[in-house]
Amino acid sequence: MNNPLSRRHFLKAAGAGSVFIPSSVKGYTGKEMRRLVIEGGIEADISKWELDTPALIVDLDALEGNLANMQNTLARNGIASRPHAKTHKCPAIARMQVEAGSVGICTAKVGEAEVMLEHGIERVLMTTTNVTPVKIERAMSLSRWYPGFVQATDTPANARDLSEAAEAAGISVDVVIDVDSGGHRTGITPGRPALELSQLVDTLPGLRFVGMLCYDGGSQHVQGFEARRAQTLERLRPAAETFSMLQRSGLNTEIFSGGGTGTYNVDHETPGFTDVQCGSYVFMDAQYLGIGGENDPTVYSDFAPSLTILTTVINSQYEGRATTDAGAKACTINRPWPIVKGESGMTYTSGSDEFGTLRYEEGASRSYRVGDKVELIVSHCDPVVNLYDQLYAVRNDRVQAVWSVAARGRST
Repeated sequence: MNNPLSRRHFLKAAGAGSVFIPSSVKGYTGKEMRRLVIEGGIEADISKWELDTPALIVDLDALEGNLANMQNTLARNGIASRPHAKTHKCPAIARMQVEAGSVGICTAKVGEAEVMLEHGIERVLMTTTNVTPVKIERAMSLSRWYPGFVQATDTPANARDLSEAAEAAGISVDVVIDVDSGGHRTGITPGRPALELSQLVDTLPGLRFVGMLCYDGGSQHVQGFEARRAQTLERLRPAAETFSMLQRSGLNTEIFSGGGTGTYNVDHETPGFTDVQCGSYVFMDAQYLGIGGENDPTVYSDFAPSLTILTTVINSQYEGRATTDAGAKACTINRPWPIVKGESGMTYTSGSDEFGTLRYEEGASRSYRVGDKVELIVSHCDPVVNLYDQLYAVRNDRVQAVWSVAARGRST
């Protein structure tokens, strides 16, 4: 995994929506780099430090290590991964996940599903229920052209709407029920209501029942491994009992999907669980780093931070601080604030729209001057990625590829 990936690998992983950068392409801005690649033939060697900022960087060694660690752990535990593309919105990374062994990809929105399927990701599970006629029609169109697309439902009325639309389209669609984990955000109540909905889906024309999902988002960021494990297992017990009811009733139970990055090494303890909807593990962020892990109560070090924002200092004339070009529009205002990579004794805030503020504390490892570039570990990777058109894939500080964030803004 430490060897540079080949051009063929990158093109295969990226699909039609990504741009390959040979190991020797000159360019600074994203537009320049894309144009150089499209026009082709110019060989160059670009350091990430030459990129115009703010720029979103993904370190390939860390990314590949995260993919391998997730797959190896889940394989030992006897379950699979079905990663959530809402984290990266990038077909190139989705294909890497599938090639690493994932059974498919999850999406939160039908727009994301359209992008992933159109870029060759063959198995996509949409975890959000489509309720409006427009979205149902779009989902049915996907089911017509992509047999690996699975939709979710959480009410009898919606199941009937899906059936009517499938019949009108002359197709059969795969459907899972979404079961509430206790947060009352989405999903039907576990137990008898979930069983009855499953039986209804199984009998409605145009629908094929394939299982259930139950995502316990409230447990993913619980501080401390033992507290996180205890809450996860307790909150998923009703879902596991529901899944057992479905099995006893003779329904198709090929899918029992849920879990995530914070509970990936706990989810296999829930009986019947088939796969984990891990997302942030590919990148990691400040939110996850602070929850603590099984072997480190302070830092969640199971996965390495692979995603960073490169920013430039634009003002350093005031004592104890510096201003950068990466504010809320580059970093979001999610808390905790971004972490300055590789430095100690300094904090970063991105509360201003256009500017970030770097503050030095006693014992700061260094200070920055105008023109210096700073690398930030992001606060919350999902919304940060959605701010950028492209990711720069980097190895040993050299740009290897530019990947399109093709599902950016596809929130409908």
